[in-house]
Amino acid sequence: MATCPVLQKDSLFHLGSHAYRIPALLFLPKCSTLLAFAEKRKSKSDEQADTIVMRQGQLDASGHVQWQDQEIVSAAHLQDHRSMNPCPLYDEDTDTLLLFFIAIPGQVSERHQLQTRVNVTRLCLVTSGDRGKTWSNARDLTSSVLGQAHQEWATFAVGPGHCLQLSDSAHSLVVPAYAYRNLNAQEQPSPWAFCLLSHDHGQTWQMGDFVASNTLECQVAEVEQKGKRLLYLNARSTKGARVQALSPSDGQVFQQVEAVKALVEPPYGCHGSVLSFHIGSNTTDYWLLYTHPTDPKQRTNLGIYLNKSASSPADWVGPRLLATGSCAYSDLQHLGLAPDGSPLIGCLYESNNYDDIVFILFSLKQAFPEEFPLP
Repeated sequence: MATCPVLQKDSLFHLGSHAYRIPALLFLPKCSTLLAFAEKRKSKSDEQADTIVMRQGQLDASGHVQWQDQEIVSAAHLQDHRSMNPCPLYDEDTDTLLLFFIAIPGQVSERHQLQTRVNVTRLCLVTSGDRGKTWSNARDLTSSVLGQAHQEWATFAVGPGHCLQLSDSAHSLVVPAYAYRNLNAQEQPSPWAFCLLSHDHGQTWQMGDFVASNTLECQVAEVEQKGKRLLYLNARSTKGARVQALSPSDGQVFQQVEAVKALVEPPYGCHGSVLSFHIGSNTTDYWLLYTHPTDPKQRTNLGIYLNKSASSPADWVGPRLLATGSCAYSDLQHLGLAPDGSPLIGCLYESNNYDDIVFILFSLKQAFPEEFPLP
């Protein structure tokens, strides 16, 4: 397995008096700013999650990111709840930053909710009109967005990782999510991925249809196929391979749900990140990137995969190694062009048995020199 050289590598969040997990990365192209988010925890345990933290980075003309000190997003909090799964989204039309997260009371575990079938998780949002310098008070969207469905689930979550603004006429906003549904009293609740959608810049939200059983943490990317715009979804699964699906309705309904044998999952699965981008001046030419641990037996050796045909699960190329050893959750962003003229990619990922969350910067030509056309 070939190794991808990197242009920059920084440990942004590392184990000390606190632990950090669940990376999320967002790029604001208008100001060449990167925002890196994570959960700050009292220990590595999910039940010890506490607050959401952020670091801001500035991409300079040479293609290097200068990172500022860590900040606590103190507004992203409900009283007596712990904040988890940061999911940032930037609305370019309104210049508004939206940070979705879930809030869970005390140390109530996901397992407890699955066993009791009582959903106590809340859907929350904070926004910023100054690109992360200040934040609104937290809004609990659970009742207004999820309604009665919330009571029908054992638990749910958003993301984690970056969300998406589409290029449709409404410039719709899409937040990937999943829910454990109580479909049969004789069976354990089962996870189903879906999307939250807004066609009015976040004023109102609606739920899309469920994708398929045994689809968990997911991300979406906008692609085009035969001149038709589609939403591509890539989801975690416990069946040994990722699951992908395509939506012709901007995330309302998904079709062509299928396993991707080339994208293996370790036991119980692991979160992965997916990203689409244009190549050259041909705006209909979308490519997909995907990051995930490459070992089918354990969360180790972070790899990056490339697909020049989003509808074909057999066309994934790779992986190329981004990092060796213990690696887990990751998040990708496209940052424009690298000094070599190919797309510049940022990746934020968990490393070293969850002791570090690391940022790396690399070019597509470095990762896939034989696939990327020479100038």
